[in-house]
Amino acid sequence: MNILVTGASSGFGNLIAADLVRAGHRVAGSVRDPEGRNAKVAASLRALGVEVVEIDVTDDASVESGVAAANRALGGIDVLINNAGAGAYGIQENFSAEDFRRIFDINVFGVQRMIRAVLPQMRARHFGLILNVTSLLGRVTIPFLGPYNAAKWAVEALSENYRWELSQFGVEVAVIEPGGFPTSFFGNLITPTSHDRDLGYGELAGAPEAMLEEMGESLAANPLQTPQIVSDAVVELINMAPGERPFRNEVDRSGMSDPIVPYNVQAEKVSQTLFTSYGMEGMLKLNTVAPKSA
Repeated sequence: MNILVTGASSGFGNLIAADLVRAGHRVAGSVRDPEGRNAKVAASLRALGVEVVEIDVTDDASVESGVAAANRALGGIDVLINNAGAGAYGIQENFSAEDFRRIFDINVFGVQRMIRAVLPQMRARHFGLILNVTSLLGRVTIPFLGPYNAAKWAVEALSENYRWELSQFGVEVAVIEPGGFPTSFFGNLITPTSHDRDLGYGELAGAPEAMLEEMGESLAANPLQTPQIVSDAVVELINMAPGERPFRNEVDRSGMSDPIVPYNVQAEKVSQTLFTSYGMEGMLKLNTVAPKSA
């Protein structure tokens, strides 16, 4: 299939793009400034057979031009993987509205920009998959990761709505929910632009840094919690037949997903009950048969 992966310069996105090429797919990977500061990683992706396109998910024009370039390079886009994102940590009160806006612009509005850019062609062909990389922190929250939690919860809701609204057009939506992993993610976290509220928190003001350090040590000590399992899950999901893919896919070997799996199962049952009660049960099933007029 023809696949566009955002955030292919590092972390999950870099692994996913490379593994999808090895699995026989045609892949375009988005990289910011591929001829400048990210020239080396862009060259390494091209050497693997990845078509590199420049996309800044926070910029409408960049998204439109980058998706157009991916379309030209691949001859159409069958799958969009929204992987680009940014983490954040700190005492939530310290984050200004502008801080939140920056985090949401990358993690939420960027996802919406990308989806809107690819959907017209997918609906017209009555075929497509949108795969959003969210987080287990889009299902539960952990202190001192507040803006990130909120953004990932938003992407979960965004994904659910698209799932229902696109099902009759043959366009499938699914989410990958990773736990914490020892990737470059931890080295690029957004922090508040001001710490003027720290004084009111006393000893708790130092808790975000302590929590982050402890989390990093725990992840580094767990050899099973490798980013490769996220890429493996993505490749496996894409290779499944349309209509057979689970909506939520938890990827974690730290124990964090254990209580979330039954929570997700129950959430699916709630959706089934709610949609049936309102006579919308047809939206629960992907329509894989294109209309005769198509």
